[in-house]
Amino acid sequence: MILALTATVAVVVLDHTSLRAAPRSAATELTALWRGDVVEIRGERAGYLKVYDYHRERGGYLKSESVRVTELTETAAPELLAVLRFLRETPGSETLGISYGAAYLKAAPARSLTAEPFDAIARMAERLADEASGSPNRSTDAAAHLEVAAHLEVVEQFGVRMQSFERNGRMQVCYDGELFRRVLTMAAATAEERAHAVLGLTRPECIDPALGPVPRAALDDERRELLDEIKDADSTAMMRTRLHVRRAGVWASIAYSQTRRGEPSGTAAGRALAELLAADPNELGEDRRGEYQDAVLRTSAVRWAASPPAPQSGPLALSAAPGEPGQTCVGLEDPHRPHPVPLVRRCTYGIVWMASARTLPQGPALVLAVQPLESWRELWVFHESTGGWTIDVLSPGADDPEEGYVDYAGFAPGPRRLLIAREVKERGRFRRRFEELRLDDLALVRQASSPELLRDFGRWQDAAWRRDTLALH
Repeated sequence: MILALTATVAVVVLDHTSLRAAPRSAATELTALWRGDVVEIRGERAGYLKVYDYHRERGGYLKSESVRVTELTETAAPELLAVLRFLRETPGSETLGISYGAAYLKAAPARSLTAEPFDAIARMAERLADEASGSPNRSTDAAAHLEVAAHLEVVEQFGVRMQSFERNGRMQVCYDGELFRRVLTMAAATAEERAHAVLGLTRPECIDPALGPVPRAALDDERRELLDEIKDADSTAMMRTRLHVRRAGVWASIAYSQTRRGEPSGTAAGRALAELLAADPNELGEDRRGEYQDAVLRTSAVRWAASPPAPQSGPLALSAAPGEPGQTCVGLEDPHRPHPVPLVRRCTYGIVWMASARTLPQGPALVLAVQPLESWRELWVFHESTGGWTIDVLSPGADDPEEGYVDYAGFAPGPRRLLIAREVKERGRFRRRFEELRLDDLALVRQASSPELLRDFGRWQDAAWRRDTLALH
């Protein structure tokens, strides 16, 4: 972390602070400074401070009330630390907090430094990156975008680096984690500080989507090792739940990668389920509820990896065979016909979970879970319609979805209704719903937020689904 600060500085405490050519309000504005900017003091005149901004290599005058003068001496270090502690937990003051954190690191003697200031600066940098990423539901004007960009430039002068990449049609900004890594190297770091650091370094949304399968597998192994180093017994109840939730998501990623490589993935999927079931979502509160919901979606997508294929019964048989390189081709046959040929056949680059296949003799129909992406699982419905057999694909969502899954939940024979559960993250929001679909055309008959609100779910839901699904958690 670069701390190019001189002995006496002023910290800008207001956004859009004008740096003027002379000590008067009518003087030419040379540039605008932002909250957290640091300037060197070179004099005072008529209620203005004469300053020099090394970051922009420009001098000028600032109103005295728009800055706070700070001495970067050992005697001033306790006061700077007190301000840092206050700003650390104040959303919206990240640039100011990082500035005071940098000032404290400059003022405090090396012998007295602990992990606390590094942890505080890293957590504020993480919050600032989240603010820069924004919410897909929030519309921001040009002024707001300018302010965010300016704040990122402010912290950059202190060596706080951000990474950005496109994810789901919008830019994701993430702190690069340098100070989190430094915290992990400090023997005196507390258990809570180490846990914060590991969580900051293992965020799933901060993985570059363009990362290839080999480096991604290596990154997942690194994330797993970091999380395994943290002892749950040393953490608070909320932190233990956050760690369980993060481990569940990481193990789900590992299970997906192992299946892609043709390796056994049951152990990894079982570990993901165990970690998720060990988490207590009531410990998270509303602000962090999304962490748990995200882990539910990721774990649900690969939960069939923990189930061995069951013997197929009924009038229909499903087979899977290699197709083009990387493809799996699924065929549906009637084994009672002489010289059976596939009634219908479809190929996919996704993972075909044969353990999920369920025959619906009253349909007749068959359902199958197929996972084309790491945190995205669809439901294929094989059913007979006018003109022969067809395969329809039910996806978790269609309104700008990010991740999700569809579960087969049961079948009502008269009239023929397919029962499903969908859970999806769309535009940054999680949505869970239970549906009854007409089997003939898969048209929606009715839906609800809880299965208890649907009549057919009460009588016809699948017992194995109710036992194993995560949609009821």
